[in-house]
Amino acid sequence: MNPKGATGTAQRCPWHFGRASEGGHYVSVRWTGGTVAIDDSVAMPNTVSGRTLRDSFWADVESLTFGLARRRGDSVCLGPFEMIRLGPAAVTRRGVKWPIEGGLLARAPGGRLRFETLYGRLVASVEGYQPMLPRALYVLTQLPVHHLWTRMHLLRVRGRQPAPGVPVDPATRLAAAVIDAGVCIAVAAVAGRHRRLGVLLGFTAGYHVACWSGSGRTLGGAIMKQRVVAVDGSRVTAGQAALRLVALPLVALSRRNLHDEISGTDVVAD
Repeated sequence: MNPKGATGTAQRCPWHFGRASEGGHYVSVRWTGGTVAIDDSVAMPNTVSGRTLRDSFWADVESLTFGLARRRGDSVCLGPFEMIRLGPAAVTRRGVKWPIEGGLLARAPGGRLRFETLYGRLVASVEGYQPMLPRALYVLTQLPVHHLWTRMHLLRVRGRQPAPGVPVDPATRLAAAVIDAGVCIAVAAVAGRHRRLGVLLGFTAGYHVACWSGSGRTLGGAIMKQRVVAVDGSRVTAGQAALRLVALPLVALSRRNLHDEISGTDVVAD
């Protein structure tokens, strides 16, 4: 899979979405009839064995869903429900693939799930999958969850080294955070007394998610010459940004940048 190849395929498909980002991140969704093909990738400096990709997939099924999803045989289950049933894994030197055989999220057997290292990227792809949900509902619900889980999984496999840039020291990070807190408090202060808490929470969430997933820079980040990036150097997605914000309070408890570890992000000098 590559951006040029994906674009060429899109010309033969009735519906296509693709977005490239710096750092090797690429997302593509292509529909043909009732089947969908999805590609996600991140920059990968090293080759990973197919066996490692197989084992890390099953490990992250549980860990990245906080135990809500679990492996049962070759199926991904949510409680007693079999969501996706996969066939036996075919492991190669640089990749692994499973046939999709059924489950509540599949309208019919068919298609495959694949992970592989390819041309300096770690690629996850789904081909020939028939979602049970209608297309519009699938795009609004299941697809964003798939993209977020897949991206977090790929970044975990990629690892935090080599770093995506020059790390920022804790004092500079704290200064940027103080500036951003001041911005959010100032906006909330102009709201009515009974609305301040709601405005503060809403603006704080929207401000940080929009800035982190846009340029990577909040006002504090721009002033202190730093930005938030994914660990492969690519732009942070909205899902990653939201996850980073939710995990931010854990910094005070852990005394380390646990929110960056959870969301697969880092702060680098601009």
